[in-house]
Amino acid sequence: MKKYLFYILISVVSSNLQAQKKMIIPPYLKKGDTIAIVATARKNVEDNLQPAIEWLHNWGLEVVIGKTIGLDKNQLAGTDEERAVDFQTMMDNPNIKAIWCVRGGYGTVRMIDLLDFTKFKQSPKWVIGFSDVTVLHSHLNNLGFASIHGIMPVSVKATEEAKESLRKALFGESLEYTVPCEPMNRYGSAKGELVGGNLSILYSLLGSSSAIDCTDKILFIEDLDEYLYHIDRMMMNLKRNGCLESLKGIIVGGMTKMHDNEIPWGKNVLEIIDDVTKPYHIPVIYNFPAGHSADNHALVLGKQIYLDVTDLESKVLFTD
Repeated sequence: MKKYLFYILISVVSSNLQAQKKMIIPPYLKKGDTIAIVATARKNVEDNLQPAIEWLHNWGLEVVIGKTIGLDKNQLAGTDEERAVDFQTMMDNPNIKAIWCVRGGYGTVRMIDLLDFTKFKQSPKWVIGFSDVTVLHSHLNNLGFASIHGIMPVSVKATEEAKESLRKALFGESLEYTVPCEPMNRYGSAKGELVGGNLSILYSLLGSSSAIDCTDKILFIEDLDEYLYHIDRMMMNLKRNGCLESLKGIIVGGMTKMHDNEIPWGKNVLEIIDDVTKPYHIPVIYNFPAGHSADNHALVLGKQIYLDVTDLESKVLFTD
């Protein structure tokens, strides 16, 4: 009996320590700092980076182009080893203060286990991107480091608001979003650490060392080009893995270019998410401006946010 109580005590202490764990925020950028552009997934062989380079120069930043830019290995930007070496080089270079992934697609998961985060832990820096870059966001979150979900160098059609939000996130300026009320929103307020990213990627990482930890978190999800039944499958998987029952709130970004089968699923994408999450009675924002659209506002994953959803408007305020 004493031995049993001892193990319970150890478990409680461990849980409390985990809850008290504070996410490490990499140093914010300042004028004169250098940011690297690399490819971790789909190839980028086009000469299309000049607009993004000009954004960075206008922000007072220097730019280094990684060796993976221009590499061509079928769909990917070189071999897994080449992409890993390029990313590792930028992580280990003390002069590089942020790493900006050029585009998504698929492939980051193929190189994640080739990376050594020893020097990164000693001298963290910002990792930026969305879509397939969710692999890095989730992995870094598990290691205890914040990162930025935002536009990428190929996002040439990004709105001025989206670009400005990334600049604010990188330079540590205040981030607060107010968006109109959506009919399906679930009202309420919550405070917690923001986690998440692309739903398909989060789903694919479950069971791995990069799997998302939803405990007492506020979850952001978005996706592109998926069938409705597959959205239901992914949401049900999150539910059955216990990822939804411990959440404090949910922010649903763009669910873009969804598809249905010849025999309809019977619900649209927001109705699917609402159906799966309704039992948890937590605040939910739908159609938040982040994801696969030009108006892709930056979100600092790993930071604490205050979420307030009312019948008039919804607010997302980063509090630390």
